[in-house]
Amino acid sequence: MTPRPSPALVTAQAVRRLPRWVPWLLVVAYVLPGFVGRDPWRGADLTAFAVMLDMRDGGPWLQPQVLGEAVRPLAWLPYWLGAVAMRLLPLPPVWAAQLPFIALLGLTLACTWYATYRLARQPAAQPLPPAFGEAVRPVDYARALADGALLALVATLGLAMLAHETTAAAVQLAAVALLGWGGTRGWPIGGEADAASPAATGVLAAWAAAWMLALSGAPLLALLLPLALGLWWWRTDVAPRAAALAALAGPAALGVAALLAAQGGGTATLPWPRGFDVLRWEAWRSLGRLLAWFVWPSALLALLALWRWRRHLGQPHVGWPLTLAALTLLAAIADEGDDRALLLTLPALATLAAWALPTLRGSLAAAVDWFALLFHTGAAAIVWTIWVAMMTGVPPKPAANVARLVPGFQPTLEPLALALAAAATLAWLGLLVWRVGRHAPALWKGLVLSAAGLTLNWLLLMTLWLPLLNWGLGLRPISERIAALVPSGACVAVTGLTAGDLGALRHHGGLSLRSLNDPAEPRCPLLLAGPRARLTDLEGWRLRADIPRLRAGRESWQLYERAGDG
Repeated sequence: MTPRPSPALVTAQAVRRLPRWVPWLLVVAYVLPGFVGRDPWRGADLTAFAVMLDMRDGGPWLQPQVLGEAVRPLAWLPYWLGAVAMRLLPLPPVWAAQLPFIALLGLTLACTWYATYRLARQPAAQPLPPAFGEAVRPVDYARALADGALLALVATLGLAMLAHETTAAAVQLAAVALLGWGGTRGWPIGGEADAASPAATGVLAAWAAAWMLALSGAPLLALLLPLALGLWWWRTDVAPRAAALAALAGPAALGVAALLAAQGGGTATLPWPRGFDVLRWEAWRSLGRLLAWFVWPSALLALLALWRWRRHLGQPHVGWPLTLAALTLLAAIADEGDDRALLLTLPALATLAAWALPTLRGSLAAAVDWFALLFHTGAAAIVWTIWVAMMTGVPPKPAANVARLVPGFQPTLEPLALALAAAATLAWLGLLVWRVGRHAPALWKGLVLSAAGLTLNWLLLMTLWLPLLNWGLGLRPISERIAALVPSGACVAVTGLTAGDLGALRHHGGLSLRSLNDPAEPRCPLLLAGPRARLTDLEGWRLRADIPRLRAGRESWQLYERAGDG
């Protein structure tokens, strides 16, 4: 079959690499903020941390739970990683639990870069030879596109928060990126023979990714993604067909079998997708609102790439990331449009976005640049303005809003955080001057402002606003207030609290907790009831203190003492 002509037309100047220190600095400035100094926040992040604490302190490792209550969905691997790190590393528990997830986010970024690099080295992905001037070296072209994919991934709005949590979603994200890279090992790059047999690195990566997915609560993806890779290898004749399918069906089947074994033992229900009501307009509108910002700007560039490379959809460099993006998007839709499921589409979308760069016209590139300039500069200005208002009371309206929304918070000046925020802001201003004053033809130039701007605002939030966010989104303040009311060494019975609440009380408050419904409950003198407590649970107790989490009249916890004591 005659190969389709490439839509990419680039010059040797356009495939210049980013200086190596630039992506490294960008990655460090993006990865570490959000982990360093951040308390686990309410929701899945704090729940995962609570399970890790329970395992560290002797809880069952095959039945994730907190105070005897099973945690859903079943996802062993993230809890094991955090619990093992807590046991082995002489660090505070939060820091130890975060280290494996720092490595997982780094793995996600690295696999996205290398997957794009290998795909861009394929003969079908090469640009048209220039009529005049120096020919483009395939290695330089591949590195420029890989740099673009990395920038696209970092620039994607939906990645920042969820990828910095210690949850199953972070493990699943790294697994999908690893599988995406492992799949590329099955196709030759520039005629090299190392990819003629994918049974080595590619199959190992597929096995590892499938087990990561199966053990982190995504059994369907553990089944579907390796099978999709096997079909791609079958179709492109990169290995004996039977061997390719057998090698990649194995990890999927074994991963699902592990969860089925757990189900047979009665440990937990399988985390199958919750379902998506295709006939309900509100469901589609909610998904549309999420997609409108979550996948920006990668999705826009990915759609453009699919149009420009539409004659190459059967080629691995376009078809393989498209397959990953489509399957993970369908999984997100099947899971009620959940943002944590949608997170898994981002590595493949970033790779697809890179294919738009050698076909990008000046007007669209300028529009993306101007949006990034205005949006991220405006967002940074808002962050700085509110921080100044918190510290000085001027302007008065933002200061009053902070005091109203987060009562009791007392801001303090953190010199190191301020220095990092100021340095990042100055670097952003310098980048704007460079971008406006120079018109370098590099392929990656259209994503520099988007990636740098997102990194700037993420770093500002995780330095200037981090104490405020820890106060408002974490449970340290209420845990410490409750601990101050509990006599030293006294145990506290609990009811109506989530697993995350219990983890915060143990970690921040240092409390010894017992479940009120535990038949072995040692008659604790105090009872802490959360918003979900039933009135029947409180018979025989009298109220000692009503403690609002943040503001009076909203969510509050009640501390009781036994009616017959004292």
